[in-house]
Amino acid sequence: MLNTISNEDLIEIITKEVLKQMEKDKVQVPTENVKKEVSKVNKRKMNIVEKGTAAQGKRLDEVVVAIGPAFGKNQSKNIMGTPHEDILKEVMAGIEEEGVSPRIIRVIRTSDVSFMAHDAAVLSGSGIGIGIQSKGTTVIHQKDLELLNNLELFPQAPLIDRETYRAIGKNAAKYAKGESPDPVPVRNDQMARPTYQAIAAVLHIKETKEVVPHGKPIEVELVFE
Repeated sequence: MLNTISNEDLIEIITKEVLKQMEKDKVQVPTENVKKEVSKVNKRKMNIVEKGTAAQGKRLDEVVVAIGPAFGKNQSKNIMGTPHEDILKEVMAGIEEEGVSPRIIRVIRTSDVSFMAHDAAVLSGSGIGIGIQSKGTTVIHQKDLELLNNLELFPQAPLIDRETYRAIGKNAAKYAKGESPDPVPVRNDQMARPTYQAIAAVLHIKETKEVVPHGKPIEVELVFE
């Protein structure tokens, strides 16, 4: 008769083999101290440093992210209170997860998110750009499309959470690689517009006050402390 192995015995055998392999490869499970250090890195303060006029991109593996005139300056959070630096971190992480490089610029000639995104796409080596208003509204654009004819639009800023910003970055990177991803799921709430319309208008007015007519896009470097 064949011997049978219980699920518990099988789990124990597998666990022992995994531990042996980890010891052999000198793989260490992160300690609490390591986890705390990682957490510190993720919480580092991000400063947006302007570096002069943005250059035309030459890399095919980049996505240019355009932030609005007030983004990270006289505004630091989106309409729902999400810090701007967290939004950028999520978008950039999504781009990088697809093996593509993010590049950040600030568009100052307009406060219209579609124009921001198109300016980003035109400057992008891949022809793909993302525009993010200070209040959080976001667009993925392609350089050879009409200004108001974008790849993906996320008009209801109150419904865009961190996971969605990350997914936006991933999709933009996929477009840059020549793929045709499924659009990022967009939540819809009929009450979002009337509930947040007044504050959205105030935030847009504040952004528009920072506009420099005919101003050229500015190259941005993110410095972490």
